[in-house]
Amino acid sequence: MPRRDRLRQIDLAGTIVLADAEAGRGTVLIDPKGDLVTDVLSRLPRSAADRVVLFDADSKVRPPCLNPLDGGETDLMVDNLVSVFRRVYSAFWGPRTDDVMRAACLTLRSQEGVATLADLPKLLADEAFRSRVTAGITDPVLRGFWSWYEELTDSARSQVISPLMNKLRAFLLRPFVRAAIAGGHSTVDLDQVLDGGICLVRIPKGSLGEETTRLVGSLVVARTWQAITGRARIPQRRRRDASLVIDECHNFLNLPYPIEDMLAEARGFRTSMTLAHQHLGQLPRELREGISTNARSKIFFNASPEDARELARHTAPRLSDHDLAHLGAYHAAARLVLNGEEAQPFTLRTLPLPPPVPGRARAIRAAARRATPVTRLGTTRLSGRSPGSAAPANRTERVTGAHSADPRRRS
Repeated sequence: MPRRDRLRQIDLAGTIVLADAEAGRGTVLIDPKGDLVTDVLSRLPRSAADRVVLFDADSKVRPPCLNPLDGGETDLMVDNLVSVFRRVYSAFWGPRTDDVMRAACLTLRSQEGVATLADLPKLLADEAFRSRVTAGITDPVLRGFWSWYEELTDSARSQVISPLMNKLRAFLLRPFVRAAIAGGHSTVDLDQVLDGGICLVRIPKGSLGEETTRLVGSLVVARTWQAITGRARIPQRRRRDASLVIDECHNFLNLPYPIEDMLAEARGFRTSMTLAHQHLGQLPRELREGISTNARSKIFFNASPEDARELARHTAPRLSDHDLAHLGAYHAAARLVLNGEEAQPFTLRTLPLPPPVPGRARAIRAAARRATPVTRLGTTRLSGRSPGSAAPANRTERVTGAHSADPRRRS
């Protein structure tokens, strides 16, 4: 995709987020480059300031915490967590590593108090810590796993856990990641975010590295998906419109569910999913086919001849592959579903984002910090407590202002 079209693609995603914010709809934005969140922050309406939750990998202020081992239904949470690690590290992941991580996560979740991913290395490598944690396990399958684990020689045990340990270590050595993902109790309630909050996740690859960015973004998507499917407990008439916007979506859709099921279920839970990518070669075959079949509205910027031939299936005969490969600067082709019906394909010219508001980004960041316990990154250390011990007291119980949002719905 030409750079000018990539910039307009980012503008279009930003316009979607700003429209949701203006209307009081809940939205979650995953940005692996950083520019999109920066653009949104400087243009959000003033009324949205107290609804914003901000994760920024470049900020020196302690971020909110979204602990993947805190809250929710245990089996579902562990399935999602293990799936994310397996897919992100697929080249180095085998069934034994899968088994070890699943058993360790289930064990930590069985304890009182809050567990974090920072407890996993201790559980696997610290005999005294492991003895305390596993002493009260009643599940016979977990007890069998730990009996097998204790019978291993030191060298065999090291061989079993090293693939997982080196991934966790690289992940947890980054102060932002340790605070945002393994910092104790979750201080972000994504149920409330979907009911009118705004969660902006700025995780530039240039700051975190590609693998860590994929992992953090995938974990946020996993927790957001749990919140989306959790809407099954809410009567349909009371489900408020919400959106999940993912730039470079191929990096972050690492859940153990087919994308076609996710897209269909999200619609039923009144949540739109905006999935942005640059070319079809980025998408694995299953993901490409799932999006092609089940993403009901599609917008194409100037495509390569190879991509245009495949994409023309969605726009012919109105727009041919030649048309899709020769779109002008800042132009796009669209095939939308309007009021439940598929409209004829058409071309459009995209508009730039509105001008930034001087001082707005600073004000939004300040409001987001007020909702987060403020500490400088690197000034605290992991306590090494047992998962059964008392949890830290500095917990933020709500997403500030999420319930004061305008309840208007998307048509």
